[in-house]
Amino acid sequence: MLDPEVIARIADELVDAAATRVPVKLLTARYPGMTIDDSYAVQSLWRERNERAGRTLVGRKIGLTSRAMQMATGITEPDYGIIFDDMVFETGSVLRWSDYANPRVEVELAFVLNRRLEGPGCTIFDVLRATEYVVPALEILDSRIEMDGRSIVDTISDNAAMGVMVTGGRPVRPHDVDLRWIGAMLYRNQTIEETGVSGGVLNHPASGVAWLANKISAHGAVLAEGEIILAGSFTRPMWVFEGDTVFADYGPLGTITCQFQ
Repeated sequence: MLDPEVIARIADELVDAAATRVPVKLLTARYPGMTIDDSYAVQSLWRERNERAGRTLVGRKIGLTSRAMQMATGITEPDYGIIFDDMVFETGSVLRWSDYANPRVEVELAFVLNRRLEGPGCTIFDVLRATEYVVPALEILDSRIEMDGRSIVDTISDNAAMGVMVTGGRPVRPHDVDLRWIGAMLYRNQTIEETGVSGGVLNHPASGVAWLANKISAHGAVLAEGEIILAGSFTRPMWVFEGDTVFADYGPLGTITCQFQ
């Protein structure tokens, strides 16, 4: 376990990196003995510093839940991060490309809870009962730590690479559709770059939400009523550049679009 002063220093570095858009050096290269527990401790302090600055938690993101994402990153276990109020955008938003370091886009489903979820022992059936609706979403990944050679420890410390999210399309109740068979086509500038189906997320996207409720229960935390939970990408991340338009077609669940300027 890293010294608490080192953990605090890393959290401060990441706060500064978000403001300057200059990623910090790989943590695993600087602290070879750093553990997953250390990285969640960094994330927790990073969250506290942002909340003191006036940001409000509205949800969580789950990352690395699909085989596609694990193969793309070389990381083989899920992780999670925080969603603040200023991270949520509606379809049609124009995003400033320079606000992000190495931005990439992922296709996901977002679960909005109408009751609290807690572990241990949370199941996908508990998640479905606690979900008011599911809505298509895009996650814009950001990087406050260098990308080359990143490990799970770097990613978790970096709030699971969460940048912002964009919601759109048609909200649906979880029992009104087969959540395993929601498909999407992801376009960049009129070209389909990625396609996927939601069952690629742990065989059922609600499984990721159950995993999260169980994971955070070890720290005495729960998923609260009203929280937005990004369940994980079912495509590989798509790079985006200044001037790009992004369009995601979820078929019967509608579309999402955003532009980077």
